Amino acid sequence: MSRFEPDRNEPLLPSLSSLAEYKRLPDEALPQLAEEIRDFLVTKVAQTGGHIGPNLGVVELTMAIHRVFDSPIDKVVFDTGHQSYVHKILTGRAPDFDQLRQRDGLAGYPSQAESPHDLVENSHASTSLSYADGLAKAFALKGERNRHVVAVVGDGALTGGMCWEALNNIAAQDDLQLIIVVNDNGRSYAPTIGGLAKHLTAMRLNPSYERSLDTIKETLGKTPYVGGPIYEVLHAMKRGVKDALAPQGLFEDLGLKYVGPADGHNLDDLTEALWQAKKFGGPVIVHAITQKGNGWDPAVSNESDQMHQSASYDPATGQATGPKQRKWTKVFSEALVAEAEERQELVGITAAMAGPTGIEALQKVHPDRVFDVGIAEQHAVTSAAGLAMAGLHPVVAIYSTFMNRAFDQTLLDVAMHGLPVTFALDRSGITGPDGPSHYGIWDMSIFRVIPGMQIAAPRDESTMRQLFSEALDIDDGPSMVRFPTGAVPAEDLVAVSTREGVDILRDGGANADILLVGAGIMAHSAMAAAERISSRGFTVTVVDPRWVAPVPAVLTQMASEHRLVATIEDGIRSGGLGDALARELRDAQVNVPLVDNGVESGWHPHGTRQQLLEDLGLTVEAIAERITEAALKLPSGQ
Repeated sequence: MSRFEPDRNEPLLPSLSSLAEYKRLPDEALPQLAEEIRDFLVTKVAQTGGHIGPNLGVVELTMAIHRVFDSPIDKVVFDTGHQSYVHKILTGRAPDFDQLRQRDGLAGYPSQAESPHDLVENSHASTSLSYADGLAKAFALKGERNRHVVAVVGDGALTGGMCWEALNNIAAQDDLQLIIVVNDNGRSYAPTIGGLAKHLTAMRLNPSYERSLDTIKETLGKTPYVGGPIYEVLHAMKRGVKDALAPQGLFEDLGLKYVGPADGHNLDDLTEALWQAKKFGGPVIVHAITQKGNGWDPAVSNESDQMHQSASYDPATGQATGPKQRKWTKVFSEALVAEAEERQELVGITAAMAGPTGIEALQKVHPDRVFDVGIAEQHAVTSAAGLAMAGLHPVVAIYSTFMNRAFDQTLLDVAMHGLPVTFALDRSGITGPDGPSHYGIWDMSIFRVIPGMQIAAPRDESTMRQLFSEALDIDDGPSMVRFPTGAVPAEDLVAVSTREGVDILRDGGANADILLVGAGIMAHSAMAAAERISSRGFTVTVVDPRWVAPVPAVLTQMASEHRLVATIEDGIRSGGLGDALARELRDAQVNVPLVDNGVESGWHPHGTRQQLLEDLGLTVEAIAERITEAALKLPSGQ
């Protein structure tokens, strides 16, 4: 066989129609392919937006995994599946990247519908080791000893408690064919694990590691007792090595083997480490040091998050190319800082997302009043409870979808104690391209059931500031302010009057036919729908309750003054505002029909917000038609 000689006039990537094609490439071709993949990612993600930084950091790592293991016989599980773009390319989906995160196009996370090589679709962090534990145990139980499970974890995920729980269980069964690949870039969205690389650079990949336990003990004995949490996880699993982060007994009997650290951008190092791990025959940790954004200066030089996730951008500079719009997150951020100046008891908590949630602005002016707990939502909430017990008023800034993970803590640790904790839920409602695991459609239904919980839904910039301030005034229980992603409406929707805290946006007059209740951003849709409905001869009142949980008592009275009630919300119908109002009407024996417009419970595919509204029947046109149809069925003269 002749030696492979790269020819830059003959690119390799277009010929990779399958994983089999990739595996047939000679080793000498791989550096060229890695370069092509980086160029491809920068160009394609520039058009669609997406997670560019994390994927540039795992090019060689993903290539090495697919050289050593045989997917889909072997299972590869990506924690926080945003780092799966290279995996998608190698498994034959490069031609689909023009439609990345677009409607009916390639998902931004693994998708079983796309490929047999994709397994775990949930993109919430810190779950991969638990999935891998179950898969490996199932293969062992079924006698499928030739099948391996590879869990790719990192990018901040090891700050989550589930990983530690899984490690404890994995180590208890020493015959599992399970390889844990730690993608150690020292970051999640922003730096959350400091000092790891600094304390490990003295160690190098040792091919004889598994053959010489005495050598490893000697090496570990010479290593300074320092470092962050991952360092301690990886090295405190040998008997007799002390650990400062967890009880000694938790780790001293663990039998996990360790290979590394390997250069995460050196294919030879990575491949050698993975072959060692594969041959061992039990659970192994392979530690790879990577750089988020590697190979593209705009990402590497981005100090805040190394372009973790970006909208469309100029591939030459990394600068955003879309229209500059005032965003909801920015409005919250400004309101937070302003309130903090007036309220010395206000403190902020973020789960490794200071920038994306807007709490970074407070961190800059009052760094001692902001706590970044890592990707640990459950801890964030109970820590907030402790802060509140001591007389402070914590603001927990978190994406709506991630808040679901901390229901028990919110219920029992905060609400049961009547503690003043305010939750700022960014990305609430229908969020679009990130897909079903990131939609914020559950929050109103889930957290409404908590005794004492008060939930606000602002419709514009003014109500965002007002409601956030009102939430901070609540001192006897939890409050929640939910707001969408994207641009805040250019103009405020001004109320014509207010009735017991409920904003009346359109007054249908005495004996109006229909009461439209628009929650949060959907108040704008309610106003537009009212115009259409009124053109059919019905008189319409439009209100924004502002506080959607509990249901304002005055809404029941207002409903009794109309012939038909309709609610409009961008959360799931089951347990939502419409459900809650219908129950209040029944309890009050107000016999008025109600049409609830909301999201049907299910797994809705990715797309733009407008496309999803169309799919869900929540466009202005669809809402107006549904309500008009119900109104036409009302008995005449009722």
